[in-house]
Amino acid sequence: MRNSKISTLEEAILRSGLKDGMTVSFHHHFRGGDKVVCMVMDKLAEMGFKNLHLAASSLSDVHAPLIEHIKNGVITRISTSGLRGRLAEEISRGLMDEPVIFRSHGGRGSAIASGELHIDVAFLGASSSDELGNACGYSRSENAKSICGSLGYALPDARYADHVVVITDDLVEYPNMPKSISACDVESVVVVDSVGDSSKISAGAIRDSKNPRDILIAKQAAKVVINSGLFEDGFSIQTGTGGASLAVVKYLRESMLEKGIKASFALGGITAHMVKLHEEGLIGRLVDVQSFDKVAAESIKNDPFHQEVSSIEYASGMHKGSAVHALDIVILSALEVDTDFNVNVLVGSDGVIRGAIGGHQDTAADSRLSIIVCPLLRGRIPCVVPRVTTLITPGSSVDVVVTEYGIAVNPARPEIKERLEAAGLKIVDIQALAAKAESMTGTPDPLPFRDKVVGIMMNRDGRKLDEIHAIG
Repeated sequence: MRNSKISTLEEAILRSGLKDGMTVSFHHHFRGGDKVVCMVMDKLAEMGFKNLHLAASSLSDVHAPLIEHIKNGVITRISTSGLRGRLAEEISRGLMDEPVIFRSHGGRGSAIASGELHIDVAFLGASSSDELGNACGYSRSENAKSICGSLGYALPDARYADHVVVITDDLVEYPNMPKSISACDVESVVVVDSVGDSSKISAGAIRDSKNPRDILIAKQAAKVVINSGLFEDGFSIQTGTGGASLAVVKYLRESMLEKGIKASFALGGITAHMVKLHEEGLIGRLVDVQSFDKVAAESIKNDPFHQEVSSIEYASGMHKGSAVHALDIVILSALEVDTDFNVNVLVGSDGVIRGAIGGHQDTAADSRLSIIVCPLLRGRIPCVVPRVTTLITPGSSVDVVVTEYGIAVNPARPEIKERLEAAGLKIVDIQALAAKAESMTGTPDPLPFRDKVVGIMMNRDGRKLDEIHAIG
């Protein structure tokens, strides 16, 4: 093709004008199967780049090789939504001189759009692309190697970065239609052997559960939804990825069939559970910022009512048209909830970063009803506590907390409490839940945090919420 943008990775980097100290970005749609971040950072290290700002939508276990690039000064700053695995462990113990900046998915999209998070070069893995850079997270060719479905978290990067490099393992004939990333936003296309392992896009927090406790919590949460006053024809819903929050969908399905109720749309990270309800006619449309398994990734390719949205369209607090403004009900997991209904989803009970904010802040803030599902204890560790280790989602955004020992309703929502009590559900004071947890475990010893700050937690509106200190 006369105007082909095909180049090697090194040529694309040289063409981009990247310099020491600049910001490079990546998306995480391949989750545990991602190969692009480490591939690119290895090449940048080989080329001698230093002092780079890594702005990835999220980082996980597979990105442990970045530890050496931090030690060698290739990476000196990180902005992300989450950290897991050895990389998170090392950063939690003080690996970096500069604290990691944590933003929600909506907050990241807003920061990119406003210029607060300026991206010099975006390296975006794609399941297919043509020679001009029309790219997407699936492929209609017979040579498809790696599919991830929606590229919602890559779309702000593609639109606002100064220079965009698409990296693909499936080069298809022009035009690659329909597309997620437009060739008009792309400067270079790099073809590699593999951009990701599709079998691992459901790795990490996404899990079905057969745990009796999770099932009990899920059943109670479903009853909260059904008796909330919002469970009516045309309602909209999003669920998190933990076992209990995913299981809620199964129990809602039974009531939807019984009562003849259909949802207008499901939002967020879409799973096979949501695809099933959609195919059964129980959910009208799927609004997908991230496909959480191969079933969802295949669905977005073939179903016109399963649509991709950017993280800005999904959850930005600064854009009036973002989908969270139309969201009725969200069901979310938590590592900790405190007696002021504040939630922690990022820092574990040992003080180590081991999760991601995701859209937690965004959906809790804008939905009409936000429900947190969590056990009273995990092992011998309380999950309902006097004060969360790290503030991620403010209690003013949280309406209901569901545990196996009862349901707590935020005093700011007396009408919800009245409806649930009228339905015979066990409503308890959240202070009573915290006291019960402590009576079962005793008062935990304070964590050995140091003065050094390793992470700064931002609210979705750009304000600082909290700090994460080095542990140990």
